[in-house]
Amino acid sequence: MNLPNLTLADFLPLFPAIIMVAGASVLLLSEVFLSATSSRAYQAVLTVVTAVAAGFAALTAMFEPAHEVFLGFGVLDPFSSFLTFVVCVGLALAALSSVSFLRKRGAERGEFYALMLFAAAGMSLLAMSNELITLFVNLEVLSIATYALTSYLRRGTRPSEAGFKYFILGAFSSAVLLYGSALLYGATGSTKLTDMVGPLSGALAAQPLLVYAGLILVGAGFAFKVAAVPFHMWTPDVYEGAPTPVTALMSAGVKAAAFAALVRVFLTLGKGIDPHLPLVLFSVLAFLTMVAGNLLAIPQRNVKRMLAYSSIAHAGYLLVGVAALFVTGPGEQFRLLGPSELTGGTPVDLARAQALRGILFYLLAYTFSAVGAFAMVSALERREDEEKGTAWDLERFSGLAQRRPGYAVAMAAFMLSLGGIPPTIGFMSKLLIFQSAVDSGLVGLAIVGVLSSAAGVYYYLRVVVYMFMRPVPEGAQTLERSWSTELTLVLSTAAVVVLGILPGPITAWLQQASRIFGL
Repeated sequence: MNLPNLTLADFLPLFPAIIMVAGASVLLLSEVFLSATSSRAYQAVLTVVTAVAAGFAALTAMFEPAHEVFLGFGVLDPFSSFLTFVVCVGLALAALSSVSFLRKRGAERGEFYALMLFAAAGMSLLAMSNELITLFVNLEVLSIATYALTSYLRRGTRPSEAGFKYFILGAFSSAVLLYGSALLYGATGSTKLTDMVGPLSGALAAQPLLVYAGLILVGAGFAFKVAAVPFHMWTPDVYEGAPTPVTALMSAGVKAAAFAALVRVFLTLGKGIDPHLPLVLFSVLAFLTMVAGNLLAIPQRNVKRMLAYSSIAHAGYLLVGVAALFVTGPGEQFRLLGPSELTGGTPVDLARAQALRGILFYLLAYTFSAVGAFAMVSALERREDEEKGTAWDLERFSGLAQRRPGYAVAMAAFMLSLGGIPPTIGFMSKLLIFQSAVDSGLVGLAIVGVLSSAAGVYYYLRVVVYMFMRPVPEGAQTLERSWSTELTLVLSTAAVVVLGILPGPITAWLQQASRIFGL
């Protein structure tokens, strides 16, 4: 048996993931020497430092030329490096918001932060995966860690229900993705993405049903991970039952990593198939996800469930950008779910590159906005009300501007950003996504996106109304201040506002990150 010839150059691209795994190992080993009464304040700090170090390592690798690593099983390119940076941002903010949350519940343990680091390492490796089995293994690394994090608080039925539901449906989606990968292997004789492109054309001629079934099943597996309709059923229950900092990491990190893998798989394999299939697939998913996500969020009084349905809607906006990646030219007439002649005349390659930049910028914008919003929710909830389901009621936000003006301003910034209102980063991200859709000829899909986004403004502004225009409820408890929560809110709010007004430095990085996949 010949052993693979791996060198140090193969391991250097994995440096961000190695840093996170090392940090997780230190946390697990140090926990052994602590008693129940020992201080664990260092654990969150170590997690944040590890995330910052890994993010810095990812940024330094962003400007290196793209190349394959580990015998072609992974790819180091600006695209994967930027996604790793986004994951590290979400991890650092979620870890900061966990400090007061866990302390109030007496649940500070090293394994919590270690699981967050292991999950983030899996997300980073998933963005780099260039082979279907490697992709599946990395997907399971992040999934198993998030399953455990979801049911970390074992008190009551909600965490157990959320963890069990997430595990069962997650295992089902992984099986669907793995079965689709097996069908594609049967059609092409390879699991390496770049090696599958050539045989796909011949396989389509000989066994079209096998190829189409494999692609649809792989797409369905990814649709579950990004919470696209009709694979979204798990999202509100899991988001509500999981610890709120874990929900923040799931909404930002898991979504970013899953979209990275989805884009890499379908853009690579799309070179060997008719682009009409992924265009139709992602256009339909985008339409259903945008409309259903916003309509289901409107009646919610539970802010945590509202943000869960909001997460579904944002997955729909991102799928609009994904659909724009597969447009080869305008159609002959106006269409709702396809390219039309009503396009700005932008060259197809340029429009696709703009779509990829829009996806990357949107993931960064959503990370700051969503993690900040969930941090605010965790600051308001009380442990004794979690089992009753009232810990996240909209009434919690009544009169917040009178009790904690800084908290209210921060939450308002997050709501405006998620709603796509200027001058926030959320507005810029939606502008880039919808502009790329129009330039690609997906005018109908862009119109649906704008209208559904306008409908979403209702439930975002409702939170703002409660904070600034409702009186403080009788018997409202004084909100405890926490340096970690306030630091999370300050950093997130600053990013939401500053990058909404001055997005130039980030868009310059994104231009570098989009110079791949032949775009």
